[in-house]
Amino acid sequence: VQLQASGGGLVQPGGSLRLSCAASGRTFSSYAMGWFRQAPGKEREFVAAITRTGGYTYYADSVKGRFTISRDNAKNTVYLQMNSLKPEDTAVYYCAASLDLKLFSSGYQSPRRYDYWGQGTLVTVSS
Repeated sequence: VQLQASGGGLVQPGGSLRLSCAASGRTFSSYAMGWFRQAPGKEREFVAAITRTGGYTYYADSVKGRFTISRDNAKNTVYLQMNSLKPEDTAVYYCAASLDLKLFSSGYQSPRRYDYWGQGTLVTVSS
């Protein structure tokens, strides 16, 4: 599968952005999907994940209540709605796809559990 992330940009603190990740290739609904981010000088960190059907979602504590992950399997797209953005949310955001059927049993926060990655989209939160 090929993943193409978009929707990043410059936003003021307290603002909102919606990231999209379009997939092509194998059946999109075969993949659990995740969003990760990487700030300069830091390791890539888990942001959110969603099951194949979209029935369950998982979030990092740092974004819980502010970010929402969703997917539209008919459009082969996963979204990340980001509200109440803070300067510490500034990072390159990556979408990722996993075929691991046991992903949500444990380790879904680890980048190593994901098989395919998009190119990343930069989100800058600054006044």
